[in-house]
Amino acid sequence: MRAVTVVIPAHDEEALIGRCLASVARAVAHARDRETDLVARVVVVLDACRDTTALQVRRWAVDTIAIDARSVGTARRVGAAHAVASVDVRAEDTWIAMTDADTVVPREWITHQLDLMRDGADLVLGTVRPDFADLSARHAAYWRSTHRRGEPAGNVHGANLGVRASVYAAAGGIRDLVEHEDVAFVQAARAVGAVVRVSDAHEVETSGRFTGRTPAGYAAFLRRVHAWVDAPPLAAPGA
Repeated sequence: MRAVTVVIPAHDEEALIGRCLASVARAVAHARDRETDLVARVVVVLDACRDTTALQVRRWAVDTIAIDARSVGTARRVGAAHAVASVDVRAEDTWIAMTDADTVVPREWITHQLDLMRDGADLVLGTVRPDFADLSARHAAYWRSTHRRGEPAGNVHGANLGVRASVYAAAGGIRDLVEHEDVAFVQAARAVGAVVRVSDAHEVETSGRFTGRTPAGYAAFLRRVHAWVDAPPLAAPGA
C-alpha cells in the first residue's frame, strides 16, 4: 500500500482556490483509478484568511486546518505534519506533494511523482509556468523562449514539489519561514543524501499575478521580468 498527501497553504485565495482544488481532485481521482490501494489525503491550511477562502474550501472533500501564522513555511509544515499523521502507511511509502492555492495541477501530476518515487526518487522538483492570460503578449513570448521543453533548470518551486515522507522527516521538514521555505528545505534534503529528480513533465500552471502572498515569491519574480520585458524603449537621442 502507498499513500499520497497533498498539502496546500492558502492565505486569502477566495478567487483562485476553487480551480486549484478542482484540479487536485481530478489528479487524486486519476491516481486512485490507476492504483486501487492508494491512500490519498488533501490538506488545506488556511493561514490568516480574512476573506471567503474557508467557505470555498468547505465545498471540497479535504482536511482543513486554520492557523494565524502569516507564514507559508509554517502553513506547509503544519499541513505536512497533519497529512502524514492521518495516513496509516510507512513513511518510506508515503509521498508528500506540495502545491499552492493559486495553482492548477494537471491530471497526471500525482501519478508522475509516484512513478518517479518508484524509480528511486526521494525528492521531485517540478516546473511551473504562469497563466499566460495574466501576462502581456511580449512577456508570454519571452517566457516560452527561455523555457525549453525537456530542459528543466532545476529551480525550486513550492507549487510543484514532492518528497518521500521519510526523507522529509530526516531533513527536518519545512522551516517556519515567511519566504524561500522551499529552497531551504531542498538544501536540507540534499544534505541528508536525498535522491533528487528534476522534471518538467506535467508542470503546473500558477497565477501570473504580480502581487503575491510572500514578499519574494513567484509573483515578485514575474513583476521583475515584466518590468524588464515590457519596459518602454528608450527614446532616440534628440527625439
